[in-house]
Order: sequence, then structure tokens, then C-alpha cells
Amino acid sequence: GDLANWIVPGKLVKGMGGAMDLVGAPGSRVVVTMDHTAKDGSPKILAECTLPLTGHKVVDRIITDLGVFDVDKKGGTGLTLVEIAPNMTVNEVREKTACHFEVVDGEVPWMDDVVDDA
Repeated sequence: GDLANWIVPGKLVKGMGGAMDLVGAPGSRVVVTMDHTAKDGSPKILAECTLPLTGHKVVDRIITDLGVFDVDKKGGTGLTLVEIAPNMTVNEVREKTACHFEVVDGEVPWMDDVVDDA
């Protein structure tokens, strides 16, 4: 449930913006949307953040191009895969994720197709 989004090593950054205020607001729901892997194919969902934190135990849900994870911020179950991209398998998602995650009971539903075929 940790979030690190304000600095990239070796890159010039003007500042952290307002993300720290937003994730720290009482009662806020934090949904992270991101690519599941970096350009080099390495996982971006990790067991522990390796960058300076924007917020500790603040993330409620992670939505990537491979799946949707609910986050247990209290630390009980960690991540739970609740939806999966069409034509992906749970094992393929595991291979591209650098931490353990649970899988929702039963068959994992596919993510809604957001591309309009028209």
C-alpha cells in the first residue's frame, strides 16, 4: 500500500507537487493507474518501495495493463488480484510482479474492454 511517485533517479524533478497532501487526506481513496512493468520489462509492483515514499500504506487499489489489485492497507493479505486482462493468465501476471499476491476466490474476471471497436 505504499506509493512512490515524485522522483525518478537521475532525472531532474521540479518538486513533489500535491500528491503528498492528497494521499494524506483523511478518508481519501487512492487508486494508482500504471504500467505493470518498466520499459525494460522489470516489475513495477514490488514487495517494498525502492524510491522515496509519497505515502505509507495509502494505496487502496492498483490498476495496470495486466490486472486490477485491491490492497489491504492493514497488512493482512497485501494484494489481491480481482480482475485480469483478457488473454492473460494468473501465472503470467505473477511472473511480472515482484511480490506475492492473493487471487480472488473463484475465477478471476477479465477487465472490461475499454477500447471502442467502432
